Amino acid sequence: MKYLIARGLKPLVLLVALLAFTASGVAFAQTDTVSTGDVQFTSIPTKADSIKAFKKKQDSIAKAQAAQPKVVAKKDEKPKTLWQIFIAGFIGGFAAFLMPCVYPILPLTVSFFTKKGGSRTKAIVQSALYGLSIIVIYVALGFIITLLFGPSALNALATNGIFNFCFFVLLVIFGISFLGAFEITLPSSLANKMDEKSDKGGLIGIFFMAATLVVVSFSCTGPIIGSVLVEAATKGERLAPAIVMLGFSLALALPFTIFAMFPSALKSLPKSGGWLNSVKVILGFIEIAFSLKFLSNVDLAYHWNWFDREIFLSLWIAIGLMMGLYLIGKIKFSHDSDVPYLSVPRTFIAMIVFAFVVYMIPGLWGAPLKSISAFLPPLSTQDFDLSSGISAAPASAANTSTIKTKKYEEIFKRMPKVKGIDDWYDYDQAIEVSKQLHKPILIDFTGWNCVNCRKMEANVLPSPEVLKRLQNDFVVVQLVIDDKTELDPAEQFVSKLTGKKVTTLGGKWLDLEISKYNSNAQPFYVIINEKGETLVPPQGANFNIDEYIKYLDSGIAAYKK
Repeated sequence: MKYLIARGLKPLVLLVALLAFTASGVAFAQTDTVSTGDVQFTSIPTKADSIKAFKKKQDSIAKAQAAQPKVVAKKDEKPKTLWQIFIAGFIGGFAAFLMPCVYPILPLTVSFFTKKGGSRTKAIVQSALYGLSIIVIYVALGFIITLLFGPSALNALATNGIFNFCFFVLLVIFGISFLGAFEITLPSSLANKMDEKSDKGGLIGIFFMAATLVVVSFSCTGPIIGSVLVEAATKGERLAPAIVMLGFSLALALPFTIFAMFPSALKSLPKSGGWLNSVKVILGFIEIAFSLKFLSNVDLAYHWNWFDREIFLSLWIAIGLMMGLYLIGKIKFSHDSDVPYLSVPRTFIAMIVFAFVVYMIPGLWGAPLKSISAFLPPLSTQDFDLSSGISAAPASAANTSTIKTKKYEEIFKRMPKVKGIDDWYDYDQAIEVSKQLHKPILIDFTGWNCVNCRKMEANVLPSPEVLKRLQNDFVVVQLVIDDKTELDPAEQFVSKLTGKKVTTLGGKWLDLEISKYNSNAQPFYVIINEKGETLVPPQGANFNIDEYIKYLDSGIAAYKK
């Protein structure tokens, strides 16, 4: 089931995760000598003294390590991320329930349990076991994926060019299948075997009934499963695949259990019909639209420089127009039913789609489109930008240094920038500029494919009070951890953390972030002085502007001390 690894309902900017530990050694001071007459005696430490010195050294190392930041963001960020993964899976499961392969099965399954159970209590118990079996099967699939690929490998998918391109192709294939070109199905022999097992009765029979549903409905649920799994994989969480499958299976199983408890409520559900296929087609358009995010990731990281922002937006606008025209019945596929009139839900959905298309159009001329900016290629990739002549206030003249050529500037011309900030791209150059200007350094560990980085650059860093501080009080250096530019052979090195050879510019900065700051996620902000000493505890994404200003002010105050 390798093709299950595909793009999620929302792309999120994707993350690289590496775990590393620093090793420390023990050094002993040179011994002092004491002269007595013409004879010199050298004091030799006893075994007890050596042990005492060793323990003292280890305690100081432990205190130093404890002072290092061990997480990228606030303490509540990790649970929130897992909840986001669960919710994404739950939404995907609900969408799968509305598929033509699943929805019509609901009344048949409920009728089976109510008739076979004999009593209402027994029917409820059997339907609950049926729903639990669905959850067990899907969560087991999530654990298997984690075991096969491992959490670090799953996290690496976020910036790996080959996998991103494969995700793009897979999502396009899934989208085309939802549009009705073909169906992705598992072998019919597998479904037949599952169906035979379900006839055994008892708990085993109920379990295989659930397994039969999973297999038979795969042509509809498979693309959605693949999508939510990719969303989970790119989060980098160890339990992400299992969590997303828990949310997915829970949304899929709940209706079967609830309607078995209240079978009369089935009468209130809309009957199966052409609207189910419409749901499938709309999801197909959405799959194709979000596949472009993965193609953009590859284009940015490998500097292809052809999939610019206006091309991305033009495709999204075209897809949105087609989706809207399909909803109002102006576009029809071969397997669609006629739309004699527009229902109220269909009308409102069409209005939302057309409104979203109108919202995106100004983006072709440089409008920031803040609500979706995290998913778009950066504005710096846009060829035609009417806002390019409207720049923020330039930094003061005192910010000039003797270094006139910025290292790696040519590579990062397309990197997302905040107007008015004089960014640098090399750590050593930033140190030198800091020495000349006598200002602290703000290290921005960022990435081409970092969604939260784009949110910070769109909503927090350009705010007037933040921008004023970044212009006048800091040397800002962007270290892009997922850049694939090859280092010169002389600059390549073997990492002391992983033992692997670092050959790319992004790998160099990622190794620096992990080894020096014990962190591996983006965005990650560190304030240091010209000696490279950390002035205040680093922090990750913080979308509260006031709190971010306090963080910057604390760094400025620490530097002045």
